[in-house]
Amino acid sequence: MTTREVRQLAVPEGLEGMRVDAAVARLFGVSRTVAAELVVEGDVLVDGATSLKSDRLTSGTLLEVTLPAPEEPLTPRAEYVEGMDVIYSDKDIIAVNKPVGVAAHPTVGWDGPTVVGGLAAAGFRISTSGPPERKGIVQRLDVGTSGVMVVAASERAYSALKQAFRDRTVEKTYHALVQGLPDPIVGTIDGAIGRHPSSGWKFAVTADGKPAITHYEVIEAFREVSLVEVRLETGRTHQIRVHMSSIGHPCAGDPMYGSDPKLAQRLGLNRQWLHAVKLGFRHPGTGDFTEITAPYPQDLDDALAKVRS
Repeated sequence: MTTREVRQLAVPEGLEGMRVDAAVARLFGVSRTVAAELVVEGDVLVDGATSLKSDRLTSGTLLEVTLPAPEEPLTPRAEYVEGMDVIYSDKDIIAVNKPVGVAAHPTVGWDGPTVVGGLAAAGFRISTSGPPERKGIVQRLDVGTSGVMVVAASERAYSALKQAFRDRTVEKTYHALVQGLPDPIVGTIDGAIGRHPSSGWKFAVTADGKPAITHYEVIEAFREVSLVEVRLETGRTHQIRVHMSSIGHPCAGDPMYGSDPKLAQRLGLNRQWLHAVKLGFRHPGTGDFTEITAPYPQDLDDALAKVRS
């Protein structure tokens, strides 16, 4: 069993007047949320006494913090993932068509199937670079989003692809079925994305969010919905869902961001109609520009067929 660590520090002059929770986060390297929880639980003492999160500190006072025990590292569980097709593989990269309901890698609170676990079960060698639970992972798709995803098989591929995603040189193309008809039919959405101010489990366009840019083009228009092609410059969590909702055209089947549940029922959708159709990048081994595409899964195909008919 891992024991909790007790640490003590004198408040430096530079933090004079700072809130207790903010100072704990700054001095002890924990998140603001964790710092606030420690204060509430009585694990933070100021000169030997408990305090409130909003109390202000005086330089020279002694902070004593009982830090949470470090979490055990997550390790991928090798298990077959039904419906996960390997589209392409060589000694540097592995590309899969990730099904809905599958995470890229293990995370706290997720006990379902993962891409890395599925590849391990299928006998693929993945790069050893990266944190234990994310070895070889250079990009992620939400659990509720299907489509093409690339994983590094070699160390050189991991370094090259991580840098390419950071530099935004990877071309990421999605198809989404959205409600209504966007106007204009070709456009760019430039809106910073951050945590929703009243619902921390979802995201929104916010003034203090991280920069996010989405380009879209309508490729088919129908009575109630439009099929749009989306290209991402950035890769924020829920970016397409948040941006399309912000202009009044949420993805069909996405009630979290304002879609019509009756439309989803008519189309037989149990999740948002959103699919990563293509990735384009310089191959880390050959240097050639490489494009990998993934066909629509059956549920999205069936919904689109109903719209077209």
